[in-house]
Amino acid sequence: MAFEFHLPDIGEGLAEATIVSWLVPVGGTIGLDQPMVELETDKAIVEMPAPRAGVVLHHGAPAGATIAVDSLLVVIGTPGEAWTPSAAPPPQQREVKPIVGNLEESAVTPIGKGGALPLVRRMASALGVDIGSVRGSGPGGRILRGDVEAAARGAGEVERVRLSPTRLAIARNLTKSWQEIPHVTTFGTADPTALLAARSRLTAGGAPVPVEALLVHAIVPVLVAHPEFNAALDGDSLLLRKNFDIGVAVDTPEGLMVAVVRAADSRDVLDLSAEIVRLAGAAKARTIAASDLRGATFTISNIGAVGGGYGTPIIPYGTTAILSVGHAEEKPAVRDGKIVVAREMPLSLSYDHRVIDGARGRAFLAAVVTAIEGVK
Repeated sequence: MAFEFHLPDIGEGLAEATIVSWLVPVGGTIGLDQPMVELETDKAIVEMPAPRAGVVLHHGAPAGATIAVDSLLVVIGTPGEAWTPSAAPPPQQREVKPIVGNLEESAVTPIGKGGALPLVRRMASALGVDIGSVRGSGPGGRILRGDVEAAARGAGEVERVRLSPTRLAIARNLTKSWQEIPHVTTFGTADPTALLAARSRLTAGGAPVPVEALLVHAIVPVLVAHPEFNAALDGDSLLLRKNFDIGVAVDTPEGLMVAVVRAADSRDVLDLSAEIVRLAGAAKARTIAASDLRGATFTISNIGAVGGGYGTPIIPYGTTAILSVGHAEEKPAVRDGKIVVAREMPLSLSYDHRVIDGARGRAFLAAVVTAIEGVK
């Protein structure tokens, strides 16, 4: 009897997934646990193994389609067995809606003859279209989205690119953090001489050591001394976490991902280095496990790797702080009462002002500077 396999929740809170490609065609033979389809979630691209051996009788949706959890994904049967869609409800395919809402016009919103909805007006402004010069094609001369798009094409070519599931997830998470967390960012500089010397010494002894490994190793003791920075706000309580699972921002083709180094307090620099290299490679290849992208207690973002200096990093939701580390550059600096040319590493610390005040923020950043400058 044909086995109907429905899309399971393969990630925390997964609502849907996009089919990247089918690895076994309809009519093809498949073995138990053999990869049968590539799926893109809001975290990564994963291969879904076959739940049983047999012959693929039906694909629930074509490559490129987005289907909801619990929708029919595949039907597997025996050679010569027949199966028709009438034997099961049709797949529940649905389109991912833009996070800012739908720009379609509402028939119940009073806008006046020849007018346009506010969303359509904002769209015209974003595209550089003079709304007053657009002739509406809707009822009563209403200006529709298509009218604005047509006017924009006349003014200049516009390409509409659909956001990937990963980029949509990034947008949702950052929007939630920015809307709910009152951010404060404080700035400082550190002398990176000791840190860079340690990196050169360790790299000379074997595999390259990323700066992030030294930063994590130096900053974990600071988090131990300042527990409110390794915490989460839960209602009217502050959860001071005793685990130190440090998030490390990774720049990937699909956008910034935060890979999590578990139990960072129990690892030495070389162990941290190997783990960070592993996580970064998996993130860039889109093979990283969803569990490696969740549960950071504090985050370090090395924007210096892409030439960045100071910034105003957004706090990952569910944490209280993030440290951004910029590119170390030579600048005039005061050393022992004299102005000299020295390298300075810019630091930007964003923290949740609901639980951390300015004095604590400055104290933490000062301790970070001391830790970085004291790397052995």
